[in-house]
Amino acid sequence: MGAPTREDVLKSLEAIRHPRTGRSIVELGMVSGVVIKGSNVGFALEIDPGEAELMEPVRRACEEAVRQLPGVTSCTVVLTAERQARPGASASPLAAGPGAPRTPRPQPKPLAPGVRALVAVASGKGGVGKSTTAINLAFGLKRLGLRVGLLDADIYGPSVPRMAGASGRPSSVDGKRLRPIASFGVLCMSMGFLVEEDAPMIWRGPMVQSAIQQMLGDVEWGELDVMVIDLPPGTGDAQLTIAQRVPLTGAVIVSTPQDIALLDAKKAINMFRKVDVPIFGIVENMSYFVCPHCGGRSEIFAYGGARACAERYGVDFLAEIPLDPRIRETSDAGRPIVIADPESPQAQAYQALARSVRDKIAARQGEGARTFPRIVYL
Repeated sequence: MGAPTREDVLKSLEAIRHPRTGRSIVELGMVSGVVIKGSNVGFALEIDPGEAELMEPVRRACEEAVRQLPGVTSCTVVLTAERQARPGASASPLAAGPGAPRTPRPQPKPLAPGVRALVAVASGKGGVGKSTTAINLAFGLKRLGLRVGLLDADIYGPSVPRMAGASGRPSSVDGKRLRPIASFGVLCMSMGFLVEEDAPMIWRGPMVQSAIQQMLGDVEWGELDVMVIDLPPGTGDAQLTIAQRVPLTGAVIVSTPQDIALLDAKKAINMFRKVDVPIFGIVENMSYFVCPHCGGRSEIFAYGGARACAERYGVDFLAEIPLDPRIRETSDAGRPIVIADPESPQAQAYQALARSVRDKIAARQGEGARTFPRIVYL
């Protein structure tokens, strides 16, 4: 049985009506971002901001309708509040002007409630080895005896499936929640499991936010000691979504030693401080290179910049990770260095990082649970 086409998906949705207008959601142009990978289908429903609760049954109906198509085994639909309000819809409180009564903002529903600690791995820019650090950190924590999950929040460039050696499509627990993919004992979830490896994710920011929330809340993570979240580079929608929707235990900032990378690392530090996320510290990746022939050490991208940055901003310096072909080779092969060669100096550098993060998690949990931040836009 062949995979369905986009036209098949839209045809299956024509009978589903908007509960207020009675018109087809396809006719209204609400279906967007259709992605098909084998027997798995995913797309977004663009809705009015105030209709999330009203449209939740419609979202479930869409998933059920598409699952009835021949060749479809699972369907994931996300709601994104991107559309403008329709005539007659209730106005936004912001449109009422200053002094108008406002409805109290409800507290967000806890996502991944069985996870005791959530650690974000972030960088101000791409190309500094953030994902490699996140994956080896997750497996390093697993080697310390913790129950670990790994969430790939980089929707546009998911790399966890290949680098963690995880493959396949997530199965469904009850038709509503997905089971994560296990790799070397670590539970993994990534958009890379749901789309082809070379498929571009042409999604707007709100769609990315909704997808991240569903990968947290609609996945059967179970009871975990820690979840490592590999954030995309920069300080955009994904980072704010994570900071606003889950009480992060702390953040690890990854940078290389040169000045241009450290400029962006400083932005990441300031972003997490603005949203009240504790910063565990900075990792200097590609810190130095040791020649395998002569043993000479070369500092290709300068040296010590991340340590100086940590001192200036009053955060801990967590680790120096060498620039080494073995790290790249094992990651490309889907067996991170912590798994492939745990006694090597390269793996031991990541293992030391994992111990530092474990200890910081324990210290934070001793201080009590962190609350959701109140983000103020000026």
